[in-house]
Amino acid sequence: MKKYLSFFRMKFIAGLQYRAAAYAGCTTQFVWGAMEILLFRAFFEVGEEAFPMSFEALSSYIWLQQAFLSLFMTYTMDNDIFASISDGSVAYELCRPVQIYYMWFTRSMASRLSKAILRSIPILVVAAFLPKPYRLSLPVDAIATVWFFVTLVLSFLLVVSFGMIIYIITFYTISAYGVRIVIIGIVEFLSGDIIPIPFFPDNVRVVIELLPFASMQNIPLRVYSGNIEGVELLGRVGIQLFWVMIIIIMGKYMMQKALRHVVVQGG
Repeated sequence: MKKYLSFFRMKFIAGLQYRAAAYAGCTTQFVWGAMEILLFRAFFEVGEEAFPMSFEALSSYIWLQQAFLSLFMTYTMDNDIFASISDGSVAYELCRPVQIYYMWFTRSMASRLSKAILRSIPILVVAAFLPKPYRLSLPVDAIATVWFFVTLVLSFLLVVSFGMIIYIITFYTISAYGVRIVIIGIVEFLSGDIIPIPFFPDNVRVVIELLPFASMQNIPLRVYSGNIEGVELLGRVGIQLFWVMIIIIMGKYMMQKALRHVVVQGG
């Protein structure tokens, strides 16, 4: 365990060094979040009762989404891992007395957390002081706050474990770009990044909510505003736990299989 904590600490500290990039990212995400909110505002002018979420809840959803972008987005991945697979330097990592799956898992966690810490606080602070109904509202109650953090952790673990699947698939390709583009496009649409899942037609939404992608950001963001609560909340947490375990088990199996056939060419 100490070995993996060391990898986590080194990657986490390294990630905290890129403050200029974090400040630029804060500006980009704040502007993008404001554009999204204004876009949805135009639709809500027709009549708020026609939508499955209140506009204030939607505003909080979008601000939280932008603040914790590094935790939720599958495109914020570790390019060093992709490079090590493509150029063959993964062979050096295979010589280390560690399990490469857990090493990459902890590195991915550290990279995402360091980015989130630098970017989330400025966005949350500014969004909290905006006028109603555009601001980030407080959670509906203390229970929702607790469950928000619980589901946030589970979402984070699910995103990292799903990212491991993408890394492993790269062992079977010449370039990682094609795989990343296709998978990222699917995940962003089905996870509620582009359109919140409650806005989908009912017959489509029921199916999407059973998929792992709906557990990546949709659940914690809706728990925060009270859109998911009670018995439904317990069911969603159960789905999150199920997919976290399944994706990790699948990733470990795929990694073992990939490493049995990996070939590093060159000197």
